[in-house]
Amino acid sequence: MTGQVKLQDILEGMDFQSDERSSFLNLTTGEVVSITDEELRAAENDVPLEDFPEWQHDAIRIARDIVETDHYLPLPDRFEINEYRMIERFCLSVDDEDMRDDLCDAICGRGAFRRFKDRIQAYGIAEAWYRYRDEALREIAVTWCEEHGLRYTET
Repeated sequence: MTGQVKLQDILEGMDFQSDERSSFLNLTTGEVVSITDEELRAAENDVPLEDFPEWQHDAIRIARDIVETDHYLPLPDRFEINEYRMIERFCLSVDDEDMRDDLCDAICGRGAFRRFKDRIQAYGIAEAWYRYRDEALREIAVTWCEEHGLRYTET
């Protein structure tokens, strides 16, 4: 690929991913695209476009390009991002010992994400968490770009 990728596009693509949706970098254009698992399966199984609503046709064409060419690189997925580990590190970074202990207790077991979000709101540190998360995601994106030999710009 010639040129540079926009780090912000990579970050948005990473943030947009879910259990049913994956994001890819088009190595030819530098564009980040997001495709559902359904669209990827349709491309892999060569399902006719007519079997899908018209609004999905462009995404399925992109999915076919992803499947049939080597022009796309998958962005770091939720397992590589590991938001729970990120939350753990944030909790351990809190200076106030009582707050740190409470946060660490809150993220154990079922419902950990909800309890964590409730606690950071109650302690008034939600903004600090989101800054921490943004920086951690940025580090993952930069490392990913470097591992793949991609030059990037901040804007």
